[in-house]
Amino acid sequence: MAAMNDLSSAMALSGDRPPRQRKPDWIRVRAPVGQGYQSTRALMRELSLNTVCEEAACPNIGECWEKKHATVMILGDVCTRACAFCNVKTGMPRPVDPLEPEHVAAAAARLGLQHIVVTSVDRDDLPDGGAGQFVRVIKALRRSTPATTIEILTPDFRNKMRAAVEMICQAGPDVYNHNLETVPRLYPTIRPGARYYASLRLLEEVKAHDPLIFTKSGIMLGLGEERLEVHQVMDDMRCADVDFITMGQYLQPTPKHARVADFVTPAAFDAYASIARAKGFLQVAASPLTRSSYHAGADFEVMRQRRAQALDRAAKVIA
Repeated sequence: MAAMNDLSSAMALSGDRPPRQRKPDWIRVRAPVGQGYQSTRALMRELSLNTVCEEAACPNIGECWEKKHATVMILGDVCTRACAFCNVKTGMPRPVDPLEPEHVAAAAARLGLQHIVVTSVDRDDLPDGGAGQFVRVIKALRRSTPATTIEILTPDFRNKMRAAVEMICQAGPDVYNHNLETVPRLYPTIRPGARYYASLRLLEEVKAHDPLIFTKSGIMLGLGEERLEVHQVMDDMRCADVDFITMGQYLQPTPKHARVADFVTPAAFDAYASIARAKGFLQVAASPLTRSSYHAGADFEVMRQRRAQALDRAAKVIA
């Protein structure tokens, strides 16, 4: 079976491609048309901000933007990597916008966000990998909307990881997210510019710098991974003390990207979620439409409450 999945992954990136699978009913969403969506889109344009919602063709954009929840993508809209699953443009990025941090803070204030998610493209061209811009955004948000909790979703900061993580952790985000994306066997074809164990080390580094920062990571399903491989990723995350795991269905953004090997059923996602909870994650989000920032604010509150309850129980045991 593993050999067949390896073959499927190779075919997904070659010219010898099988017909595209038809999306099942459970993966379909309505086109965005509401007033909330339109006003959120207009604000992003006004402030010259990019969003991963648009650039990554997120299926939940209509629902989230209708509620005025947008995931800002800093450091431009051009990535220095070319992952087989990602719809973000690849090439030579433009210079970093010095006004971007204040624009992100202005967007959070005008949208009335209680929780904001900030991500970025990979910027291997920058000496710090873009970590400094994350710090500037966090500081701008703390000045402008101090009550807003901040979740960041960073790249792996290749060859700059330790210094970048230390810099960002000192700025004090509430949640540090870095996605593993897939099982290690599929990295050469799906995420060739990254290394699985380097990403795990990044998550470990966050906890080493500040154990109180919630850590989060996610994987896509439907790329040809095996069930036991997914279980192993869960174990690896728990060994790195990751608090929150997200699991969602991979969707092929364009014909040039990796093909969907299979559509994982909602029942299978529920089974993965049950196993993840048994392994000790504080929070689990697993469904076909789950994405890293989907319902992130509500999930953060659940994590915060569960940690408080766990600390309270521990204090009672010690007493």
